[in-house]
Amino acid sequence: MEKSALQIARAAYQPKLPKALQGPVKVKEGAATQSVGNQDEIKALFPNTYGMPVVEFVSAESENKEAVNVGIILSGGQAPGGHNVISGLYDGVKSLNKDSKLYGFLMGPGGLVDHKYVEFTDEFIDEYRNTGGFDIIGSGRTKLEKEAQFESGIEILRKLGIKALVIIGGDDSNTNACVLAEYYAAKNYGVQVIGCPKTIDGDLKNEQIETSFGFDTACKTYSELIGNIQRDCNSARKYWHFIKLMGRSASHIALECALQTQPNVCLISEEVEAKQMSLDDVVAYIAKAVADRAADGNNFGTVLIPEGLIEFIPAIKRLIAQLNEVLTDPTTGEPREFANADEQIAFVKGNITAENLAVLESLPADVARQLCLDRDPHGNVQVSLIETEKLLSRMVAAKLAEWKKEGKYNGKFGTQHHFFGYEGRCAAPSNYDADYCYSLGYNASRLIANGKTGYMSIIKNTTAPAAEWIAGGVPITMMMNIERRNGANKPVIRKALVELEGAPFKYFASKREQWARETSYVYPGPIQYFGPTEVCDQCTKTLTLEQGK
Repeated sequence: MEKSALQIARAAYQPKLPKALQGPVKVKEGAATQSVGNQDEIKALFPNTYGMPVVEFVSAESENKEAVNVGIILSGGQAPGGHNVISGLYDGVKSLNKDSKLYGFLMGPGGLVDHKYVEFTDEFIDEYRNTGGFDIIGSGRTKLEKEAQFESGIEILRKLGIKALVIIGGDDSNTNACVLAEYYAAKNYGVQVIGCPKTIDGDLKNEQIETSFGFDTACKTYSELIGNIQRDCNSARKYWHFIKLMGRSASHIALECALQTQPNVCLISEEVEAKQMSLDDVVAYIAKAVADRAADGNNFGTVLIPEGLIEFIPAIKRLIAQLNEVLTDPTTGEPREFANADEQIAFVKGNITAENLAVLESLPADVARQLCLDRDPHGNVQVSLIETEKLLSRMVAAKLAEWKKEGKYNGKFGTQHHFFGYEGRCAAPSNYDADYCYSLGYNASRLIANGKTGYMSIIKNTTAPAAEWIAGGVPITMMMNIERRNGANKPVIRKALVELEGAPFKYFASKREQWARETSYVYPGPIQYFGPTEVCDQCTKTLTLEQGK
């Protein structure tokens, strides 16, 4: 296969490892843990994997060199660096014993259930080192939550002699990993399950997990594009660019991109919810920035919008929550089936409260229709399909027209629309993600060698040089609580939302009035892989601010 010059040069890059993983290691255990919420319920559901200690690896004189066969699964949406997790795990198990084998299950968890797999070799792995994407084995969104799936999985694991399974995924995928670890432990099947924290959305993090892999690369990719748009915007001086960014459940991407590029407006969903803002409040906020800049003769600007914004507007959030309930069959937990769209819309309108019906009917007809009809595989509203950027610009235009009649606005309002999502999910990983992901995979091999199951592979202190990073593991149950999903209470990993009292948001809030009125754009440019460390090896501004660096 033909390769670009960058692919060839990038293949030669050797990711950096923490010093603690560069030789034999032993486990240093911390105190017993408990879940972040619903402790009694989580403990009852996970009696075999609850309360385990956080562990850290420290240097040792020797370690377990027994050969072990390991399986790996890529689960959920793509994120830059997944291939390096796999190559790090491969190198890790081979460094312990050359007879160890690594198998990849194809197209996500479904590959485990359906017994579809490939064995990795040196030549195979070398083709994918430091590359973006999940194409090495593909990914999928099959949920591992039923006993029949677990039993089908154990059949192929036994056939291949696999003693440990590594699941690379986000909060839902690692919740499934935790459920699988508990099941195999309860049955004494002798199979360890380890998770790795993946999601570009940045919402899988806590006191133990500093960041999910892929977030750094995705934000740098989007920020390059935003910077390019802002340069064009400042050159043409005639458009307001409404830019929607991935991040349904949290606004970490929008916030990080704002910190990198300094747009005129950046909406933070968590703040909208906390302030109980209505859709009209959000529109008026943007319109004021447009009017203020027009008063200075600047009829151009940029607006960053989190993908899930509409779901955080309290009235709409209540509506969506009820839609998710009424469109789920309570007997099966699966989405209800309807003969046609009109029947589904009629059912919705006849089964929601008067308050929610009023909210639904106050929305533009096309948005209301999307809310009623478009569902993801789990039966939830397809928020990403709602063109929030166009909805807001349309409503801002209407608001400005009213203000112009009242003499409150005197300018021109031309718009352009963008949605940055897939552009960042499979980018070639930054040096930070290349190193971080390789370390996560290598570290997972040590968790396996030390007999751990139900753990997440973690690497900490990542604002420091890679040699000073701290490697270890955290029990997945520590991150869990009970939440309402598809009409039922379920154990899930708690998503990390933007902290309004956190340093990243506070810094942003201190600057946004200036950025709104002035043209303070920053142009990050493309990700740099070769050159000075201050250009090539920097982590996100979010992480830097969180750690006070």
